[in-house]
Amino acid sequence: MTTLDRIRHVLAQGLAPEQLEVIDESARHAGHAGARPGETTHVRVRIVAAAFAGKSRIERHRLVNELLASEIAAGLHALAIEARAPGE
Repeated sequence: MTTLDRIRHVLAQGLAPEQLEVIDESARHAGHAGARPGETTHVRVRIVAAAFAGKSRIERHRLVNELLASEIAAGLHALAIEARAPGE
């Protein structure tokens, strides 16, 4: 399973999103800190989930970061998060 597949799986299991996009932006950061050729190091997540309703932006990001803690510990250098509740 690839890094992107693991991220999709963990977020799908943990948040049951209505929409989920996981985008590898690693190539755009070649030569930057944390970039490693041939590896997924920079990811953007766009997610819409009922679990975010009534939560602040920081609380939403914390939920995603907690779910992806093992990926971050394994070398995911940058995680851009766009988290919304349905209807926002």
